[in-house]
Amino acid sequence: MIRNRSVRILRGKKMGKPKIATASLAGCFGCHMSILDIDDRILKLVELVDFDKSPVNDIKKFTGRCLVGLIEGGCANEENVHVLKYFRENCDILISVGDCAINGGVPAMRNGIPLKECLEEAYINGPTVYNPSKQIPNDKEIPLCLDKVYPCHHVVKIDYYLPGCPPSADTIWEALVALLNGKPLDLPYELIKYD
Repeated sequence: MIRNRSVRILRGKKMGKPKIATASLAGCFGCHMSILDIDDRILKLVELVDFDKSPVNDIKKFTGRCLVGLIEGGCANEENVHVLKYFRENCDILISVGDCAINGGVPAMRNGIPLKECLEEAYINGPTVYNPSKQIPNDKEIPLCLDKVYPCHHVVKIDYYLPGCPPSADTIWEALVALLNGKPLDLPYELIKYD
């Protein structure tokens, strides 16, 4: 699941610290919680990198090219696809983090049900729904749902995969440290086993 690819960071030139960006698409935000769960190591990480576009620091737009982009969640609507393509354009390395990004996860449980039926259950026929107008929301500000939830690699090229629901903080830490030091991403079995 994890492809090895060494990244070389040019040292000694006035480049500043490498940048990392993160995004959450259709998922639960659990993978971002694992990023925060690296605890005091986050202070070491901040010494190595600058966080760019990310909910970690609430920067909404890219301020420049990023070395690494971490994506959690799959693509369930057109906005998710736009964000994912935007990350691919602005990040040298793109990593699918967690089961939702890798295979659609829990949001993809709707993939076996026609979209119309899902929307009707959610907004009209659900046992706790109160909707006297019997209308499904259709405001132009609401992103259009896709026919199903797609894993990230079905939309753009993904360089690495960190499995788990969510991957552990140690897995994310070890992956970032390896990439930032130009080493192959070869995580020990203990960090990626789920048996």
